Amino acid sequence: MEISARAAQMSPSLTLAIDAKAKAMKSEGLDVCGFGAGEPDFDTPDHIKAAAIQALESGFTKYTPSAGLPELRQAVADKLQADNGVSYRPSQVIVSSGAKQACYNAILATCQPGDEVVIPAPYWVSYPDMVRLAGAEPVIVSTTERNSWKMRAEDFENAMTPRTKMLILNTPNNPSGAVYTRDELAAIVEVAAEEDIYILADEIYEKLIYDDAQHVSIASLSKEAYDLTITINGFSKAYAMTGWRLGYLAAPEAVAKAVDSIQSHSTSHPASFVQRGGVAALKGDQQPLTDMREEFDLRRNYMYDRITKIPNITAVKPQGAFYVLVNISQLGLTSTNFADRLLSKANVAVIPGAAFGDDRVVRLSYATSIDIIKKGLDRFQDFCRTL
Repeated sequence: MEISARAAQMSPSLTLAIDAKAKAMKSEGLDVCGFGAGEPDFDTPDHIKAAAIQALESGFTKYTPSAGLPELRQAVADKLQADNGVSYRPSQVIVSSGAKQACYNAILATCQPGDEVVIPAPYWVSYPDMVRLAGAEPVIVSTTERNSWKMRAEDFENAMTPRTKMLILNTPNNPSGAVYTRDELAAIVEVAAEEDIYILADEIYEKLIYDDAQHVSIASLSKEAYDLTITINGFSKAYAMTGWRLGYLAAPEAVAKAVDSIQSHSTSHPASFVQRGGVAALKGDQQPLTDMREEFDLRRNYMYDRITKIPNITAVKPQGAFYVLVNISQLGLTSTNFADRLLSKANVAVIPGAAFGDDRVVRLSYATSIDIIKKGLDRFQDFCRTL
């Protein structure tokens, strides 16, 4: 029996595949140091869990509106105003089963066959496949370590064609940890505004910022930026709620309405009790976010300092998220070969840059304990020296 051409062109997420392989090795009794995880190793804060439990115990288990609970959409709108300086009505907010679904819904609502979507590389692994599923064509723009893995406005302009419909920009960035400045974003918006190109602004890591870096929401820059931007965010990273599958987008009214229609015919809405947890996350105690960020910062500094002392590899210190992108191009291996050999010979799991559109690099996550980081980097360093 044949599958569709659409499905045939998809490949499973390499990040999830590496993580699954590492977990399988652990289940066999092997001592594996996993640097592949894209999720916090912290538990969801208690007050969020309590809200979901209370919802379940009170029988709050029925359908909700497809766009999400009114009180959650209002809480998101309040958060965007308070934290990001962007004013959205609750009707412009759509709550989805994770930020990943919000991204996909936004692309489906705005892109069609023949359109092109510009994506800076290294990129989060799912962006190009989401674009292809919508029938559009991803246009990959390579960035450089010299520019801190950030796309410049002129790079964007050079990649544009009359078919360009959207730019996907992820800041803070997965996998590089790069954070775009206000001026860098303003220059990119200026280019997009000239041709009315949508900007899909994935801001899922906004709460994980370090040193003197500042997160700037693209939609806050100007009315032109606001009218073109679809802001994506969620609860997975900031609130350690990856398994809860809760995210959202905020967009111009027409886009939000289209996304609502799409979602109503696919997943309908996120789980009812999970949405109550989302309300508690936004309205409750924010101290767990601060505590988690401070711990990530300690791990970030340790990992970066260790990596930069290893010969023949380089890295840019990340300003956000919880990853370090390591340039291994001097070692003479592709990123996939490097990751495979590192896992089989040293029991250390990293994600090859091929998954992110750049075969020169591998990604290490510091969303794991400092003890595992120390042990894993000892093995990583010994392995690199054998090359």
